Amino acid sequence: MSSQQYPSLPRTAGHIDPGAPPWLRAAQGARLVDAAGRPGSTIFEEMTAAAQRTGAINLGQGFPDDEPPEPLRAAAARGIGSGLNQYAPGSGMPVLRRAIAEHQQRWYGLEVNPDTETVVTTGATEAIAATILAFCTPGSNVVVLEPFYDSYGAIAALAGAEIHAVPLLAPAFQPDLTALAEAMTDDTAVIIVNDPHNPTGTRFDDATRAALVDAARRHDAVLLADEVYEHLVFDGPHVPLARVPGAFERTVTVSSAGKTFSATGWKVGWATGPRELIDAVRSVKQFLSYSSGPAFQTAVAEGLALPASFFAERSADLGERATILADGLEAAGATVNRPRGGYFVVADLSPLGVLDATALARRLPDEAGVVGIPVGVFVTPAHEHAYAPLLRLAHCKRRDVIEEATARLRAWSSRLPDDANSPLALGSPGVGRA
Repeated sequence: MSSQQYPSLPRTAGHIDPGAPPWLRAAQGARLVDAAGRPGSTIFEEMTAAAQRTGAINLGQGFPDDEPPEPLRAAAARGIGSGLNQYAPGSGMPVLRRAIAEHQQRWYGLEVNPDTETVVTTGATEAIAATILAFCTPGSNVVVLEPFYDSYGAIAALAGAEIHAVPLLAPAFQPDLTALAEAMTDDTAVIIVNDPHNPTGTRFDDATRAALVDAARRHDAVLLADEVYEHLVFDGPHVPLARVPGAFERTVTVSSAGKTFSATGWKVGWATGPRELIDAVRSVKQFLSYSSGPAFQTAVAEGLALPASFFAERSADLGERATILADGLEAAGATVNRPRGGYFVVADLSPLGVLDATALARRLPDEAGVVGIPVGVFVTPAHEHAYAPLLRLAHCKRRDVIEEATARLRAWSSRLPDDANSPLALGSPGVGRA
């Protein structure tokens, strides 16, 4: 069937057509359907292409430009050389499942059975997808804290569920707990909690975490804790949502090797939780990818056993790079929400007169030689206006790259007109390259 048979939907419509085929619902859920009803590319593809075309520094996509630690690379090479090149078990290599269980106990005091309460996935994205597909039915809803990872909306739509978004409020980016209560209904199947949070870099306070667990309990919902940045925190240790009283029995905790070990291409993730939830996730996951590379899995198992000093040094180094980027953005005139964890810095460009970061992001590669991602693409249309001046930039790059990018942004901002109401300052798509 052609997508032309479905209503024309602008990217800002946020409409999910329940009668559309699954692929189109997924595109609608990720807001990738254009005004002609055709699925388009993601903003990440668009901005990466712009970086390649212009030679701009790509601070848009969240992948590091350093390599995994040498011991992990050596372990992966050994695995390939020793014949670990065929299917891994669907639940994951036993050595990795044991390492994940030991990791949860070592860092957080959480006891999970490596055989029944742990499953290895092809990246965290598959674990998220399998969890949403496992527990959502047509007509159910998924509560998310926005801005949010675009995969959440795509998979929810694929499952026939509806996204109920609770905005995070600047500058601390904590949710309004009244709005959280209003978003919950008896049809709520899953609450997704991304902490440390992408893209804002926030970490949720105790009151928020307790309210999320209480809301899940009252509505008998599953908590999906997306904690891929667990080891990349800058102001104290990470505490899993599953540690909140009453949370473990209804929480699927998701993480991965990609962010922690700068190995995003290895696509090794996992989910842990009580047996009945992990059984459901595994039942779906085994019909998505079945398994991921066994040599990479054994290498990640070695990585999870690295001394605590490795993780401390990694997070400290990343935090210093975040500071370099944040300082540079402030010197350029932006207001910066300093991250408490993760890969990204969010800059409010309104002090520069920029009220449309999406339009500006499409011009920055040419005008400033830098690529960023507008935060508005991570929110639902009803709330997009509140995030319109915000731009997300990745600090998971080499220090010299970040320093050069901030120098370019300072030079660019110095060329902005003094009149903050000028079309150039406002980021009008009518000025420069749209």
